[in-house]
Amino acid sequence: MADNKAKSTKPVNKTPPKSPSDPAKDRAAKRLSYDLNSSHEGAMAGEISALEEAFRKFAIHGDTRATGKEMHGKNWSKLCKDCHVIDGKNVTVTDVDIVFSKIKGKSSRTITFDQFKEALQELSKKRFKDKSDEEAVQEIYKLIEGKAPIISGVTKAISSPTVSRLTDTSKFTGSHKERFDPSGKGKGKAGREDLVDASGYVSGYKHAGTYDHKVQGSK
Repeated sequence: MADNKAKSTKPVNKTPPKSPSDPAKDRAAKRLSYDLNSSHEGAMAGEISALEEAFRKFAIHGDTRATGKEMHGKNWSKLCKDCHVIDGKNVTVTDVDIVFSKIKGKSSRTITFDQFKEALQELSKKRFKDKSDEEAVQEIYKLIEGKAPIISGVTKAISSPTVSRLTDTSKFTGSHKERFDPSGKGKGKAGREDLVDASGYVSGYKHAGTYDHKVQGSK
């Protein structure tokens, strides 16, 4: 009887046993959640890296001593122009300068990457007025991501048979030929003026100075 009473006092586990398939389902759910979080974080990291890369490229533009960690006002303005942040309607050059002066420190002449994002957030409200704050920031990021400074004023040499023929001094004729020496180097003033040879008894005589040699040679 004592044994029966002891068995009756033992608490009864009312939790139904897990089916054999439950652990597998749990692992699959955890893996799916992990994959989704990883892909989301990877997308965000790629977005930030693209923006940082553009920031660095513009920050070092025209300055061999720049590290890419800070950006001057001149390069900030160039970024806004090259990436079409300035549209001439909602955002102007003046707006860009005002935001830069507002974001940077009083005694500083540059902005960091974090300050750069703050400046973009300020401009996004003016650039994309019809969108929410978050959408406007994302849109202005898209204008900049993956971009690099546009280098203007550089003329690329053109190589073609016609150009080569026109610049080959060995094929020049007439008065143009007299302006260059056999190596193709210009003679300067001597090649553009008719210089009179006044040497010798007869002006321009090609055999000047050979008379004595001929007379002595004949003796």
